[in-house]
Amino acid sequence: MIENKIDWLTIILYAAILLFGWLNIYAACYDESQSSILDFGTKHGKQIYWIGVSLLLAVVITHIKPTLYSSTAYLIYLFVLVLLVITLVIGTVTNGGKSWIDFGFFRFQASEFAKFATALALAKYISSLDNDSDYRNFHNKVVAWTLILIPVALIMLQHDTGSALVFAGFLLPLYRHGMSGKILVIGLVAVVLFILALLVDNFIIIGVLAAIALLYLFVWLSKRTRKHYLWVTAIFLICSLFTFSVDIVFNNVLEEHQQKRIYVMLGKIEDKQGTGYNQYQSKIAIGSGGLTGKGFLKGTITKADFVPEQETDFIFCTVGEEWGFLGGTTVVLLYVALLLRIVRLAERQRSRFSRFYGYSVASILFFHFFVNIGMVLGLVPVIGIPLPFFSYGGSSLMAFTILLFIFLRLDQSRTELV
Repeated sequence: MIENKIDWLTIILYAAILLFGWLNIYAACYDESQSSILDFGTKHGKQIYWIGVSLLLAVVITHIKPTLYSSTAYLIYLFVLVLLVITLVIGTVTNGGKSWIDFGFFRFQASEFAKFATALALAKYISSLDNDSDYRNFHNKVVAWTLILIPVALIMLQHDTGSALVFAGFLLPLYRHGMSGKILVIGLVAVVLFILALLVDNFIIIGVLAAIALLYLFVWLSKRTRKHYLWVTAIFLICSLFTFSVDIVFNNVLEEHQQKRIYVMLGKIEDKQGTGYNQYQSKIAIGSGGLTGKGFLKGTITKADFVPEQETDFIFCTVGEEWGFLGGTTVVLLYVALLLRIVRLAERQRSRFSRFYGYSVASILFFHFFVNIGMVLGLVPVIGIPLPFFSYGGSSLMAFTILLFIFLRLDQSRTELV
């Protein structure tokens, strides 16, 4: 088999994010009393260990026969599902969620690995169809969504809503491979209606929907038929029922702290000392950094530990305080460059398996990147997901590295895989 060169630009971007992330973990955990930067008893010291393990995994992955990822995709998926079930049985409860298996010297989070396992299984299934249009077959849709919803259900049972929401990222690769764009529109409309139902009286929303329906029928629809009237009426009724159901779901499905986080984000309540404390302090930290930041290891808010989880979910506020707007922009540009590169690599794949998997990689990384930084800036509710390759954590770093380097290995053999 004649191999192409591995894509070094992607690896350089990966390494740059990894290194800058470690520097900010070090800054977030820095203590002047520490004797050595390589103290493995500290979080930044442990992260060096996990970086080493991840780089070793990357090397191993790039030397495995690429066809093995396709042939074992379902086995890997089933193995991770078993790990998710085991987590439900023997997992350790942390911050209200039961998503960790504690081995004493190492805590393992199976939900992080479920993302790349599901991406492999979906890629395998989609590539087994004759063509992309086959996805529109009802049976094929059911199978594809079942592959997604099984790990989502197991993760939700662990009360890890943030990790479960990441699986919404599979909408993009499914759309690229045959899913109707109407699904994306329906999803967007549902999100808008959900937010409006929490902010505005339901009857006002229904009135606006009725006005839109009437305008569509009598102004924009030139060929009015009975079928059109029925469709518009059905859509109006569905949207109305959804609007009235929001309060029921919000009050009976979401937990109290999740409700408060959404209300804080929407501005309905202000809870600077409770639910909204993390976001309030993170925005202060980022704002205090100004254009160029206070300097490496000179972040006063960082040093005082005002922001909980600053080395994990809220790592970006360390960037904002110590490196300023320019540092934050640099991080964003690194991620944008990485995502665009992955999409470009995905588009040049000859194999549908590789192309679908590549889009899955881009979608999962984008979801984490967008939600994490949006969470820190107060633009989305706090749901607790890490910034890929940047936040502290062994499970997430290894899982993201595996996710990315499997694709780089597939891309390396793109001319051979069909």
